[in-house]
Amino acid sequence: MRVRWDYTSPAIADVHRERVMPRSLFLLLLFLSSLCSTCLSIHAETAESHSTFTCEPVGLRMCQDLPYNATFMPNLLNHYDQQTAALSMEPFHPMVNLQCSEDLRMFLCALYAPVCMEYGRVSMPCRALCHRAKRDCHKLMEMFGVAWPDETECSRFPDCDESYPRAVDLQTSANPTDISPMSVQRDFGFWCPRKLKMEPDLGYSFLGVRECSPPCPNMYFQRPELTFARYFIGVVSIVCLSATLFSFLTFLIDVTRFRYPERPIIFYAACYMMVSLVFFLGFLLEDRVACNAASPTQYRAATITQGSHNKACTLLFMVLYFFTMAGSVWWVILTITWFLAAVPKWGSEAIEKKALLFHTCAWGLPGCLTVALLALNKIEGDGVSGVCFVGLYDVTALRWFLLAPLCLNVAVGVALLLTGIVALNRVRMEIPLEKENQDKLVKFMIRIGVFSVLYLVPLLTVISCYLYEHSYRSVWETTWVQERCRDYHIPCPFQVKQTSRPDLALFLIKYLMMLVVGIPSVFWVGSKKTCFEWASFLHRRRNKE
Repeated sequence: MRVRWDYTSPAIADVHRERVMPRSLFLLLLFLSSLCSTCLSIHAETAESHSTFTCEPVGLRMCQDLPYNATFMPNLLNHYDQQTAALSMEPFHPMVNLQCSEDLRMFLCALYAPVCMEYGRVSMPCRALCHRAKRDCHKLMEMFGVAWPDETECSRFPDCDESYPRAVDLQTSANPTDISPMSVQRDFGFWCPRKLKMEPDLGYSFLGVRECSPPCPNMYFQRPELTFARYFIGVVSIVCLSATLFSFLTFLIDVTRFRYPERPIIFYAACYMMVSLVFFLGFLLEDRVACNAASPTQYRAATITQGSHNKACTLLFMVLYFFTMAGSVWWVILTITWFLAAVPKWGSEAIEKKALLFHTCAWGLPGCLTVALLALNKIEGDGVSGVCFVGLYDVTALRWFLLAPLCLNVAVGVALLLTGIVALNRVRMEIPLEKENQDKLVKFMIRIGVFSVLYLVPLLTVISCYLYEHSYRSVWETTWVQERCRDYHIPCPFQVKQTSRPDLALFLIKYLMMLVVGIPSVFWVGSKKTCFEWASFLHRRRNKE
């Protein structure tokens, strides 16, 4: 049997008028109030939970038939749904049922289920309303053993004369005295807009909010800027693809020409050939893989693809991330082979015996990192380049899966490279060599130095861009929320101390250096001998035809 309590019942009013009440009657009222609170909780459970910063119908039974019928959550007391608010209001049910004050119900509802007014304004009960409710119900609360909670202390509310809750504008109020201490400390945080909400269990996350995805194609740049960036990346990817493909094909023409310690350069070129190919495919695909299409029927805008549910995006990510990391590892292996040739004086045959170990490290370590990212569901679409990568919106993934491996590879590679160059220079200075051999050693050292500089400068630039992005990502995101909060009808950031927008040039430099880092391989294979080999190869092909 479900018990319902009528707050305007004449019987309750008559009881309230009595000066003396039997104790049994108080116990009965307390029992009925408990049943009523259960009803309120059940009713609150059926209320639709909020998912965006929009008005929602008031589901609290105590707050029905008031001058307003819409509220928002979280409320002023950080209750994130109406069910939690209903449970916190339970101690006041006997006082409301007995109508100890005509202002109590209005005060409680204005606090626990504040009126949803125009955007950016928070409804707060007046201090006078609080004082009247507390004064009228003080004796009855003592009789029921209910204390006035600290969170409803009247001094926390603004001083106003209206009997209706006062609205304090948290976004435009310039005078601190116009805002109560409670409102000054209030921050709603980021709420996912309805247009960016995604289906559950897909692993989507945006600004720390689950089942939410960034807007597509990009949250920072306009369409004309993205069009320019897309063509820029496309042209650079074609140049890099041509250069690395030429290096790899030169190796295939004469496999025996490039032996250790030079052989890793070929695998290094092959890795960045695949990286360039993925960026070129991203240029051709535009937003079709990196973004989820808009759904007008579900009021959903185009969003960034996340996770592994999109097979094309997953494939692009696997190829791009795997070969990016593998190219970096092959450069480290190149410095190791140079070190073995310069310091302990290993020959080509001795170094080649370690080839299996080199291949295991070069392909195994990036493979493990790729599998780990797939397991963690850290794939993200890139609305600028059209590919899928990692660390584009997740700072943690950027820190541990991009910055950490790249910085480690640079540190190890530079240390081995410098050690090898110093050892070669010592050989040149201390051991007497013929002029011809002396010249060959000098040329070899120059080629190593130039190749290393041509590789390290782009890679260090990429790392610098990632570090800068890592440092300012939170500021950019806060600025974006502040600029778009009213368009998306979500809470604006509270007391923003710093605002900044990313520069498109930063992203263009990052993509440029990610691609041109593979071009130095042409410097190593480019020689007169290469020209003769290609001429001979083409001549043989024509003779066969």
